[in-house]
Amino acid sequence: MSLPAEPPPAPAPESGPPRPVTVGDRSPLPDVLRGLALLGILVVNVQDFAGFQEWTQTGVDRVVQVVTDIVFNGRSISLFAMLFGWGAAGLLVRHGSGLLARRLTVLLGLGTLHGVLVWHGDIISNYALLAFVLLLTARLSTRALLGLAGVLGGYWLVSGVMLALSYWNSPRVRSAGLPDLSPGMTYAEVVAGRAATFLDDLIGGSLYNGPWLIALFLLGAAAQRSGLLTRPHEHRPLLRRLAFWGLGLGLPLGVLLAWLNTQTSLAAGLIAIPVRMGGGLASALGYVGVVGLLTVQDRLGPLRAFAASGRVALTNYIMQSLIMTTVFYPYAGAQFGRWGAAPAVLLAIGVALAQLPLSQWMLRTWGSGPLEKLVRTLVYGGRR
Repeated sequence: MSLPAEPPPAPAPESGPPRPVTVGDRSPLPDVLRGLALLGILVVNVQDFAGFQEWTQTGVDRVVQVVTDIVFNGRSISLFAMLFGWGAAGLLVRHGSGLLARRLTVLLGLGTLHGVLVWHGDIISNYALLAFVLLLTARLSTRALLGLAGVLGGYWLVSGVMLALSYWNSPRVRSAGLPDLSPGMTYAEVVAGRAATFLDDLIGGSLYNGPWLIALFLLGAAAQRSGLLTRPHEHRPLLRRLAFWGLGLGLPLGVLLAWLNTQTSLAAGLIAIPVRMGGGLASALGYVGVVGLLTVQDRLGPLRAFAASGRVALTNYIMQSLIMTTVFYPYAGAQFGRWGAAPAVLLAIGVALAQLPLSQWMLRTWGSGPLEKLVRTLVYGGRR
């Protein structure tokens, strides 16, 4: 794949007090992509919220699980991570390392609160911790960022495949990694359990997934350097290649993932991890290509509604956790382990779509989401 021409050298950080990006500065493409990624993340996360195992689904539930694996699983989280890197790289260019470090510190604290008080599957703290690596990339070119991403991502994928092969003949059964939620557990008991394991989970997850997530952040930073998302009309050939090759590779790997998720062996569960993330990255790049071309052609249509959700992504992400734990966890709705894939995914889609008009209302009323406003205040010192 040929690279876009190198952009001019990045401008020096702005002088004077930093200010957040205003609505007039925004391109619709990143926000639409982020809003779509949020929907997909909830569709995948609802498996954990509801407490069902992928390989035990039958009938309509299995059909829904297969569609989830092909369309969303690994795809949405890869897209979200790349957009996180894209946003962090933009802050680094505009305001320098000090402000980016401050924002990552705030997000690390917020993610820790989310992970302990609301849901064990928090990704904000993990992203914020690993994204400090991006402070070292301010002077790297687009080509260097892509090369480093390729090295880290390739290492992680090969390591995952080798680990799976080492267990190929193992009789052990895969684990779903679901939280331990016994009926009747109180909120205090659930929080105490999460607090006891949060730091180990954060460090362990960062060490295991670190090379892959940093690779995704670097791809996002490369997109920021090249202007792929803010000036998509300048990158039509690249967008076409991303759409063709990304989906051409990602969809077959999604089918393979769906099959692996019907198998109960440990080896199948382990090989599903690199298949999920490798195919997820390919499909995510394909989605960037398709939505980017629609943006260039001014044919986003109903997809444009996802821009509002993408602009208040942090608020929506935390809101999703609050809603789902209220429905499924034992101290509230107590539906954990009682739903299959079909009703759970239907609920997830309903919640994500309901957030679209709610996001538009928040933007009309406050100009931002409440958590976005909080982060801005802590990072920018209340300056608008």
